[in-house]
Amino acid sequence: MDKTFIMGLAIGMVGGALIVVNCKKARNIIKKSQDEVMEKVNAAMDEKLKAFEDKSSSCGCGTDYNQNISED
Repeated sequence: MDKTFIMGLAIGMVGGALIVVNCKKARNIIKKSQDEVMEKVNAAMDEKLKAFEDKSSSCGCGTDYNQNISED
């Protein structure tokens, strides 16, 4: 059962790769989707970093560390 599943998965991946290689429209769709995902990930990371910086600056946890870095 596991071998057939893995074999089907591998064949599906190869088939999908062949379709993408031979079809410009499919390549464009994949590229567009990748760009959208990367934008969402970057936005989420920016929000988390900003929240972390706000949290550390409000409690005064990161001020000495940041000053030490800028002095070096």
